[in-house]
Amino acid sequence: MKAKSICGTSPSEIQSALQQNMGDGFKPTLAVVFLSVKQDRVAVCKILDDAGIAIYGATTNGEFTGEGVSAGEIAILLLDINPAYFTILFEEFPDKNFRQITQFIAKKALEKFAHPCFLIAGSNLNTDAEALLHGFEDILGKEVNINGGMAGDDFAFKENFVLTNKKSTNNGIVVVVLDEDKINMKGRATFGWKPVGTVKTVTKSEGNHVYTIDDTPVLDLTIKYGGLENVTPENFALEHCITLTMQLQRENGDPVMRAGLVVDWNDHSIYCSGHVPQGSKVRFSLPPDFDVIEKVIKGCEELKANEIPEADALILFNCAGRLLSLGPLISEEINGIQEVWNVPIAGMFSNAELARATKGNLEMHGFTACTVVLKEK
Repeated sequence: MKAKSICGTSPSEIQSALQQNMGDGFKPTLAVVFLSVKQDRVAVCKILDDAGIAIYGATTNGEFTGEGVSAGEIAILLLDINPAYFTILFEEFPDKNFRQITQFIAKKALEKFAHPCFLIAGSNLNTDAEALLHGFEDILGKEVNINGGMAGDDFAFKENFVLTNKKSTNNGIVVVVLDEDKINMKGRATFGWKPVGTVKTVTKSEGNHVYTIDDTPVLDLTIKYGGLENVTPENFALEHCITLTMQLQRENGDPVMRAGLVVDWNDHSIYCSGHVPQGSKVRFSLPPDFDVIEKVIKGCEELKANEIPEADALILFNCAGRLLSLGPLISEEINGIQEVWNVPIAGMFSNAELARATKGNLEMHGFTACTVVLKEK
């Protein structure tokens, strides 16, 4: 498999870059498209569609290739995979039947390949991403190989999209189904945030709505451990929750990050970026430093050493919260990941990451870098 990454600030720039990169006889069959909601999605898709290229795409909170990080632009990874080795499935969620939809997709995938693996992207802030994963597991078992992320919208948190050839939706999923007998796909989800303080117990929660930890309103704990004073709804920022992100402890595998997204000031509860079951154990996290980046790169080095020493291309789903926390240092992380395999890369800053925790289960993550490595067998 050959891969090339291109980027541009407009459909016309993408058209030029595509023509230039196909000038040497390169004939891509699949495009992984990450672009801003401000871009003309229809025009970009038409350019690729006219070239006979299948499309897997999502809107972002920022996008990147090996040429650097951008905002409001377009980043595309072009792959010349044999069309017999993949197919694209696209479904919407009109009735919030997330689990049933991915059950259906899994069954369709089995009609095509004996051993399918999946690159997925979902849209809509109300989508239950973990239900999507459970649907695949229902049909294919707990060890199903899935990696992906949830679409963004330049941090507006209003409306985001997934797309493929001649289709786009703000309430659905796009899936690249790969024949795992022909294409090796390995993923690694790593966050690197350091825990602080003792293990605490979630004493009241419903889904992603956390009321109390150790019988204390979760916002009050955030204020206490964050060293904040005279906090009001007017001066409390989302960054305060980001600074003290919770690490949900697991019996098997690494912890999973759960960031606070919305505060209910009536009872000082917080809505988090994923399920936090009542009775579960959590620890707070220290603000990130350069060690966070080093841990992510080390995780990739271990993946290369132990599971996939060679690669044809990299796709990276990097949490938008990492961009907010690390700022310009995020480029160091992206460059470091690419240098592990030294192949073309494209990626997005996502609203959530969908991958398997190290030695753990398939889950929805936050503040996590999900690296996806592709290699034709």
